[in-house]
Amino acid sequence: MHFESELTSEVLICGTSTRAAAESAARAGFSVTALDAFADRDQHPSVRALSIAHDLNAEPTAAAMARASRNIPAEAVVYLSPFENHPRAVAALAADRVLLGNTPETLRRVRDPFALAAALKSRGFAVPRLLNDSNDSNDSNGPNDSNDLWLCKPCRSGGGTRIRQWTGERTARGLYLQERIDGTPGSIVFAAASGACVPIGFSRQLVGDANFGAGGFRYCGSILAPPGDPQFTDGAAVFDAACDVAQFVSSTFGLVGLNGIDFIERDGILYPVEVNPRWSSSIEIAERAFAMPFFPAHVAACTGGALPSFDCATALERCAAVGKAIVYARRAVSVGDTSSWLEDPSVRDVPRSGERFRPGQPICSVFATAAGSAACYRLLVSRAARVYAELEPVRRSA
Repeated sequence: MHFESELTSEVLICGTSTRAAAESAARAGFSVTALDAFADRDQHPSVRALSIAHDLNAEPTAAAMARASRNIPAEAVVYLSPFENHPRAVAALAADRVLLGNTPETLRRVRDPFALAAALKSRGFAVPRLLNDSNDSNDSNGPNDSNDLWLCKPCRSGGGTRIRQWTGERTARGLYLQERIDGTPGSIVFAAASGACVPIGFSRQLVGDANFGAGGFRYCGSILAPPGDPQFTDGAAVFDAACDVAQFVSSTFGLVGLNGIDFIERDGILYPVEVNPRWSSSIEIAERAFAMPFFPAHVAACTGGALPSFDCATALERCAAVGKAIVYARRAVSVGDTSSWLEDPSVRDVPRSGERFRPGQPICSVFATAAGSAACYRLLVSRAARVYAELEPVRRSA
């Protein structure tokens, strides 16, 4: 994949976890500084990785990272999660720099669940019903209908955290209700520019899976597989529908660079639920499946409005199933010497030796490749079990 860019000095990548995006940029020849919560051990050799907690003694929030970034020289900046929920932090991050990503104003529009749903519905796409006042008795389609199930979601959502089943209470400020659609969760990732888009990956999501220490609706991985794989009711049709949604969202909201859309597929019908207007976790498995870094496509789309000449449908037909799972701590644990993990290609985001984790914190990511998604999933579960077997419980002081 070829690209042209006038960027010659350092690119700063900020987010909760930057290892994958930083590696993609470094493999493409960029000089990279990465600022995140972890600064994991398995960085690309040319990446300068900083942990805002360990190295800068600050909280891993978007605002704190934006402030800390002012002391890091960089010509251009890329933001990852959770910056899509914090347009002001994006503006601060991008001050006097080239912003490789969507603008704060675009984030405000596309991250508004009601604006997104209204736009999609106006074009005829199926969308879950939404309410921002659970006690609105004037809405006949609201949660008073006992046949419906509703989710209570934060407006500033991310990774499925803080999403829960609604139990009838009044929704607080910053929360809204979304109709629960039971089906198969998935996502499409794509490059967008000039009102058009090119898909680069399509996968089923792993959500709330106890095999990886996740519960509720928490995102814990993705599996990319050929359209004929039985991950969805009709993989080819679902892929086409996801491409249609991505094209509409790209043109309607003016997206640029690499983005993702999460959806639920039920009985062959696609229900878009959220747009992630930045680099998404599942881009890494697309890079593995197709053996190419997609960071150059992100830069070209953001700086020159150019889209990659990539045929995702054909590439998917030819690839194996590739999966990634995030392994979360099930209880308070610590890791020993993680040096051996650095030699294992099935483990990434390798923590520092001796690091401690609270319940629910991500420990590392594991990867697998197989002929089909079912076998790939089994390999992911097996590799996660080996990680858990190596952990030590944190002993409380007497």
